[in-house]
Amino acid sequence: MIAVVLRDVCKSYASYEHVWDRLWEVLTKTKKRHERVALHPVSLEIPNGQVVGVIGTNGAGKSTLLKLIAGTVRPSGGEIQVNGHVAALLELGAGFHPEMSGRDNVYLGASVLGLPKSLIDRLYEQIVAFAGLEEVMDQAVKTYSSGMNMRLAFAVATAVDPEVLILDETLSVGDGAFARKSFEKIIGYRKAGKTILFCSHAMYQVEAICNRVLWLDHGRLVMDAEPARVISAYTEFLSGIDGSGEADGCPARSPSIESPARLSAIEVSTDGVVGRELRARSGQTDLSVMVGFVSDPSLPPPSVALTITGFSGWAVTSASTVNDGLVPERLGDGAGEVRVTFPRLALLKGSYWVNVFLLSEDGIHVYDQAERVAEIYMVQQGLEQGVVSLPREWAMGGAPPDRLRGGEQGRCGFLKHSDRYHRAP
Repeated sequence: MIAVVLRDVCKSYASYEHVWDRLWEVLTKTKKRHERVALHPVSLEIPNGQVVGVIGTNGAGKSTLLKLIAGTVRPSGGEIQVNGHVAALLELGAGFHPEMSGRDNVYLGASVLGLPKSLIDRLYEQIVAFAGLEEVMDQAVKTYSSGMNMRLAFAVATAVDPEVLILDETLSVGDGAFARKSFEKIIGYRKAGKTILFCSHAMYQVEAICNRVLWLDHGRLVMDAEPARVISAYTEFLSGIDGSGEADGCPARSPSIESPARLSAIEVSTDGVVGRELRARSGQTDLSVMVGFVSDPSLPPPSVALTITGFSGWAVTSASTVNDGLVPERLGDGAGEVRVTFPRLALLKGSYWVNVFLLSEDGIHVYDQAERVAEIYMVQQGLEQGVVSLPREWAMGGAPPDRLRGGEQGRCGFLKHSDRYHRAP
């Protein structure tokens, strides 16, 4: 069954240079407006149970697309069909009244979502317990911190069991333990076979969660395909337009004291030399990264990951304990330490950055991160081009291949003679 259908759906907004231009347009039938196209005509179908990521730079039309599907914005043209109950987390807390109590706002927010009072009565205790705000529900929302406001809004929006869940930059909200709890709830919807659409700048999470990604640019659908293919193209596009790539890595996060886990120490070394600015020789130097962490011992051990990025910010390679099937060991108080080593680092000449991440045990939710903890300046012998020297084999006619490890200097040279290649002496 199809959950969402869009047929030539588009959205434009009209603006006028002068306040009287709108009236003049009505009276004279003369067009005075300026049209800004937020979304060009797009057609697509989303089957039940599919998790769809929506990516693109700011102003690409991502939020417009989600608002159209959620029904909070009307299309300028085309047809939208959504089958099943929809829950949308577009602007958390936007419908709360600051003068009303948390209790009253639960009923207000839930009624906006279309829930009858009888159902809200049954769900109220569950909503409050999930938000963890039992002691302040009779206080005015204007006295809440922004984090408390988000927690209550998230608890209200996800209290129902929607067939279609729409998220706009809201994979997790709040701080510390609540961020993990909210993220686990969203993953629970995914495991239950719910249809999920979300816009995010966190490419790592998009690829980990989604089975389809839409890439929008200036209101147009650029790509609609499997995550790895779209994200690779989009990352290359970003590298070309701004040379940073930072906006679409793992989301920047400052861990709170309540965070389930946080980084406690990072040490980067090349051949035993520790530092933040290090030199290495391609194919000869060992790169080692030590990561220390502290975590909540009542939760599963966190996972550790790192990326090595080029100077443009584009990830050259990555490694994680989850992908390699490892579970970090830790002491009874939740402290732990892991070390990863790249023997005979095969990167070619240039500058590279090391970035470290501490994530949930499934490697999806980011607890803490430290970007650009060390710069590695690579030097090399020879004139190889690119970013990495790969192991390779050469074959001469019918002779067995000569193996050459990437970066090695060997006797595998060649002389050209009579349009044939012969092994050099």
